[in-house]
Amino acid sequence: MEARRRQVLSLTEVPPHSLSQFCPKWVAPNLLTFSGFLFTVLNFLLFAYYDYDFYASSVKHPEADPIPRWVWLIAAINIFLAYTLDGIDGKQARKTQTSGPLGELFDHGLDSWTAILIPVCMYSVFGRGPESISTLRFYFCLWNVFINFYLSHWEKYNTGQLFLPWGYDASMVATIVIFLVTFIYGDQVWSFTIPGNISAGHMFEIAFYISALVTNLPVVLWNIYMSYKNQTGKMRTFWEANRPLVPVLLFLILSTLWVTCSPVDIIELDPRFIYLTTGTIFSNICCRLIVSQMSSTRCEIFNWMFLPTGLVVALSLLLPDTPTNKTLNLCMLYILSLLAIVAHIHYGTCVEHIKSVTDNEVCSLINLGTCGLHVVHGSLRTGVESVNWDISSLLRQMYYLFTDSPAHRVLLTQLTGETTNETMRYIYRKDIKVREQETSLLDSGSDGPSTLEGRAG
Repeated sequence: MEARRRQVLSLTEVPPHSLSQFCPKWVAPNLLTFSGFLFTVLNFLLFAYYDYDFYASSVKHPEADPIPRWVWLIAAINIFLAYTLDGIDGKQARKTQTSGPLGELFDHGLDSWTAILIPVCMYSVFGRGPESISTLRFYFCLWNVFINFYLSHWEKYNTGQLFLPWGYDASMVATIVIFLVTFIYGDQVWSFTIPGNISAGHMFEIAFYISALVTNLPVVLWNIYMSYKNQTGKMRTFWEANRPLVPVLLFLILSTLWVTCSPVDIIELDPRFIYLTTGTIFSNICCRLIVSQMSSTRCEIFNWMFLPTGLVVALSLLLPDTPTNKTLNLCMLYILSLLAIVAHIHYGTCVEHIKSVTDNEVCSLINLGTCGLHVVHGSLRTGVESVNWDISSLLRQMYYLFTDSPAHRVLLTQLTGETTNETMRYIYRKDIKVREQETSLLDSGSDGPSTLEGRAG
């Protein structure tokens, strides 16, 4: 996968991203990606502990304890580390020659979840007081982030290339600077207004929307238009090209109906969990689009998470505003959030995703686990694999290649010339020789493999 950044001066070619040269080759790229993600999770948990209701920085709520200064410093360091690790994982994959499509799913799948974690931490800088923006307005700010992230992958679904907007780099640097300024001067440094009664929180909101309208949406539409004009993209029909927009728009309508029409005003009861639940389900929708674009298969319209979400929304709208129903609404929110998180983690780590492709009855099989599907030319050392095979040949060859049977042991001996007493890792190291012999051997069947792709970085 070739990704290009829309920026005049690439921030990814300067420190901290150049630190990849100091990373040992034995460090897996996905380990770097996941470590960076954990730093953003740590920030989210840290702010949830010290500012759960987003009142800590509001002068109108003196009863709320302010966030300790050191928290802002830790948050800035964590964002810097997350940004660094996210920037060098691709370089590490190329250095270790383990680049491929599954790294894109792992990397951008976690990024889609980060799209909720970092902005929510930023909200604690300005808070939800009357001098800032309301929880509902911040909800739409989050959806602005979600849609912009999603559009980049919708663009690749149609053009075949992922153009990463420079706004990501700018937002990460801005977040680090804001956290450092808050650490030095305190959160009250943002308690100001400019002519027009525009507060720092309002400026934060305006920046969200301007960045979308200026740096992302026009360029996405232009790149798709040019791919059709030059016939360099997927050349899908109008409906098929816009098919990925359906699930995210359905979820936008469903969740917005919930937060705007709930009799108990659910978003005011627990905005943090509303944001987390919405962001998690969005991330799952986005990951499914990434899988579709990687495997060149038709994007799904319906996500099964719409069912429990729709049930919760319906019950929330039907229940009147009473103290008991407020508690019941919160319980439904927490259950839905837990279900979404568990289901999303399961999807990302344990699911073998098989989709049918109409052309030539080819099936694309993608293993999203940390182990499992192993193909002869090196996946044992990387743990995951993306394979395109004719389905009948796939099932037949899996019996010989992936079962612990005498046929399996004989086959490995034929491929490598080594005895079965040699370690599997030693056998799989002979990439070039093994790949040539393996391809020749499999082609001797009626239907051989169509493509073999390595693991992603």
